[in-house]
Amino acid sequence: MSEQTPQPAGWRERLHADCSRCFALCCAAPAFARSSDFAIDKPAGQPCPNLRGDFRCGIHTQLRERGFAGCTVFDCFGAGQQVAQVTFGGRDWRAEPGSARDMFASFTVMRHLHELLYYLAEARSLRPDASLDGELARAQAHTEQLTRGTPAELAAIDVGTLRGEAAGLLRRTSALVRARGGRPGPDRSGADLTGADLREAGLRRASLRGAYLIGADLRGADLSGADLLGADLRGADVRGADLTGCLFLLQSQLDAARGDLGTRVPPVLTRPAHWPATHPTTAASPARPPRPPRGTRR
Repeated sequence: MSEQTPQPAGWRERLHADCSRCFALCCAAPAFARSSDFAIDKPAGQPCPNLRGDFRCGIHTQLRERGFAGCTVFDCFGAGQQVAQVTFGGRDWRAEPGSARDMFASFTVMRHLHELLYYLAEARSLRPDASLDGELARAQAHTEQLTRGTPAELAAIDVGTLRGEAAGLLRRTSALVRARGGRPGPDRSGADLTGADLREAGLRRASLRGAYLIGADLRGADLSGADLLGADLRGADVRGADLTGCLFLLQSQLDAARGDLGTRVPPVLTRPAHWPATHPTTAASPARPPRPPRGTRR
């Protein structure tokens, strides 16, 4: 394998949210819809009523208990501090209300750009072949350049086209990496697996890109090397599951799932603090829930 071009140093740290250098843009720019993830409806551009004058959340330590679980799994990938400190030079939308609209719009675009940068950087860290690494590096450099744009330049970016182009590169990277060392697992990309019993589904090195795994039973499942880009893991039971080597698994996806000390987590991610701090007692041979009637959608 040819040596790949150098990866930008400290990319994980740069693409990590630093709330101390932001003006709580994630608490004001996006819209919230009342659901199991958010206790209230909040229009886009309107600050959350829990936001204090110092840009801190007034219920930060009780978000899950107060019905704001969605806030606990949101990740801006460092877009907040980029917009606050670079795009707007440290200007505060409360002190300068006239900047709020453009700042919120810039944040929405910047988050997409930073998410793409994270995925592209991770793809390169997987060490694909030299040709594909070169394509990834060029896409990475182009996206990085876009993050330095003015508010007007950011507003003109066609995010959909940019994401589509990157998706092709990431899909090729996934296929190459999952094929290493043997035949890749099944392709369940985009599948609706909500509430499905997947404990014996054979998902090692599988593609679960964009799959709906909401509330799925993955206790003790072997997901090592699986592609989880964009998979919805809200409420998925991953107690005792092996998630090592998963491709494109985000901390926010892990935070949205239900695991325990028996869950094997990739070393670059952090075991969620809300997971129980006790050893599993039934993960190895959990009681199987009753099967749904024949014909029921799983």
